[in-house]
Amino acid sequence: MTGPQRGAPSDLPDRPAWRSPGAWVLLGVVALGGLVIDLATKSAAFASIAAEPVVIDRGAVVELTSQGRGLEALLPFHEPRGAIPHLLEFQLVLNKGAVFGLGAGKRWVFVAFTLLAVTVGLWAFGRWTHARDRLAHVSIGLVLGGGLGNVYDRLVFACVRDFIHPLPGVRLPFGLHWPNDPTGEVWPWVSNVADLFLILGVAGLMLSMWRTPRASADAVAPPGAG
Repeated sequence: MTGPQRGAPSDLPDRPAWRSPGAWVLLGVVALGGLVIDLATKSAAFASIAAEPVVIDRGAVVELTSQGRGLEALLPFHEPRGAIPHLLEFQLVLNKGAVFGLGAGKRWVFVAFTLLAVTVGLWAFGRWTHARDRLAHVSIGLVLGGGLGNVYDRLVFACVRDFIHPLPGVRLPFGLHWPNDPTGEVWPWVSNVADLFLILGVAGLMLSMWRTPRASADAVAPPGAG
């Protein structure tokens, strides 16, 4: 009786990810971990950054949004809490829009779009990736975790809880500024951990897509080629 032959189909690197339990576990752990970390950091921030814990009333958010008013009235006045001078500070913000406050007031559009993105991410995982495409699986997991974290906020609070402000007070050169932002800061947006995961996930997917053709070419190249 002979043992399993090396190079059996179950061990091939081009095995579809949807047939790999390990790939599903990695995807699930990253997505669930990202969701838990995002929600935990939001809760901790809104419990500790201001002088007293801030509880968001969904009904008040919906009412102010329907009136076209901002949500600043739902937050107590508080000074931003510096973490690293000129690099990072924490400030509570309620965001009615998508990432970086874009498209304020279109809550259900963004919920539907995020759920569609989650569906596309799962499709890409099963259709596009292979069992050993760990960078792609981690990246898709980050996108799923970050997207679900912000969807949770929109469904529960009718807005997204933000608190991270990178590069506070650092200005763009030559008096430049971003559209609709009079401050001229390099990074005027306040965001959250979910947004960070989304950015890292998209960057990881781009890197994975850039590496895939080269890996395929190396796999088919004859020994000694080049």
